[in-house]
Amino acid sequence: MENIRILMIDDNVKLIDAVKEYFKNNKEVNIVLEAYDGLEGFNLIKEKTDDFDIILLDLIMPKKDGIYVLEEMKNNNIDKKVIVETSYNASEVIREVSEYDVNYFILKPFELNDLEKKIYDVFKKKNEKSIDFYNSNLQVSISKLLHDLGIPSHIKGYQFLRDAVKMLFDDPNIVGGITKELYPELANKYNTTVSRVERSIRHAVEVSWNRGDLKLMENIFGHSVDIDRAKPTNSEFIVTIADKLRLDFHKIGV
Repeated sequence: MENIRILMIDDNVKLIDAVKEYFKNNKEVNIVLEAYDGLEGFNLIKEKTDDFDIILLDLIMPKKDGIYVLEEMKNNNIDKKVIVETSYNASEVIREVSEYDVNYFILKPFELNDLEKKIYDVFKKKNEKSIDFYNSNLQVSISKLLHDLGIPSHIKGYQFLRDAVKMLFDDPNIVGGITKELYPELANKYNTTVSRVERSIRHAVEVSWNRGDLKLMENIFGHSVDIDRAKPTNSEFIVTIADKLRLDFHKIGV
């Protein structure tokens, strides 16, 4: 059984405590070191390089930020796997961080089970460094938009929507086959039924319509849906978000 040792560098004490509590009975993942600012974090990296396997690194911190940590690691030829936590999906920030060969981005706020999956993924990819800027930025953008629309990441429809938007973004030709192509593919991926995929997405759309940012929804759906009349259908929701992201990525030249 693997022992994956984590150094967590984050100024959010409650988050570090929550992560430690989540993994305290985990026999594979251990939070062995922690630091609360970039300066303290890099000092730990230098002094205890062999004591951890993965760095969980926040970008925005007091004294020195996450970019400082990455820069100093590069200057000192310290090669460690890094998962970056970020509250921002700004392309220029992600592009800058990508240049330091980090392994993954995870968008704050994140579910702890999602973090666990990323830790396993990064640890298993022994010889892989450097994230794919395009796909990482897209995944962060989709997650951020769904969160802003009021969809919590713990409901099943969130996962289905996130994958559905990515699939439609990558292949606009499936716009006419959402129920016949996209739903079955999602059902197969998650080992469930097409009807459950459809119901879960419908529930996520309903949650969004009840708790999302009205101005944002008007901005995104105003031209395709009568926002005062009814919520969009599953297909309208997926297609409209994919179109918005495609337009956003075109504007920034990604």
